[in-house]
Amino acid sequence: MRGRVILLGFVGAAAACGYFVWVALTASIAPARASADRGGVKAGRELYVRHCATCHGDGGRGDGASAAAFATKPADLTDGRLMNGLPDEFLFNVIMHGGPAEGLSPGMPPLSAYLGDDQAHQVIQYVRSVAVPPFRPETAKPLVSLPQAPRQPILFSHVVHAGSFQIPCQYCHADARRSEYAGLPSVERCLGCHKIIGAQDNPEIAKIHDYANRGQPIPWVRVFKVPEFTVFPHKPHVRFGLECQTCHGPIERMRVVGADTGPKLRDDLTRLLGFRPPPRPLTMGWCVDCHREQNTTRGSHAPLECVVCHH
Repeated sequence: MRGRVILLGFVGAAAACGYFVWVALTASIAPARASADRGGVKAGRELYVRHCATCHGDGGRGDGASAAAFATKPADLTDGRLMNGLPDEFLFNVIMHGGPAEGLSPGMPPLSAYLGDDQAHQVIQYVRSVAVPPFRPETAKPLVSLPQAPRQPILFSHVVHAGSFQIPCQYCHADARRSEYAGLPSVERCLGCHKIIGAQDNPEIAKIHDYANRGQPIPWVRVFKVPEFTVFPHKPHVRFGLECQTCHGPIERMRVVGADTGPKLRDDLTRLLGFRPPPRPLTMGWCVDCHREQNTTRGSHAPLECVVCHH
């Protein structure tokens, strides 16, 4: 009995020592991180003043000495409403490879000849520090890149339009709420903004004007498609309040939209071996599972009969 008491005392003492060591380590790590963050912002500020302030202004508001010479005004880096949602990867690409790398104005030159990767990230740290409202890391989720994403005739960035400017999906895909198809924006819809924005200096916007002058639609490459024997109407899904990302993925974080959907041979072979892999997006099993889930969790009446989608 006495031995058990001694053993328990020893275990308790070891646990207490471990706790105090952990507290001491975390207490020293937190100030070190804070100091590193402050150092990164300070270094980023110095790099910003040297390489960026001429155009973006000393305070980052896009009012630098050279700003008036640009057809597209330099971005207001203090506008957190637009900047906070842009991932670090996006900002890094623009800083190092210039605006055209993300479909933006070539007025933003590449700085890779002047900055290393670490320095570019320090500039990003500084830019984050001047945002109003303040930047929160959870608002800038990582970019999503799919190898199946096709090359489109125009570098249209959903990261900019849907992510940064938060343009609603149905502003461009206006048919989704009233028909089977989501539809694609007409050239006229694009020119509603880009008759002015980027019209004078952005080669990607120039392509839109070129299609308009020729009276031709933009030949977008289709990404999402269900089989011909399947009927999928967008209208009831949109009116039910289903998020577009439910079926199409995090579009607002895709430089170029792609999809990894539909049946795969490996899944069929896996089923032949007696296994049950989860259904892939936009397959019948995936859709049926979603209908069942909505019926259970939201009290909807999503149909489960075959004839609804196959008629």
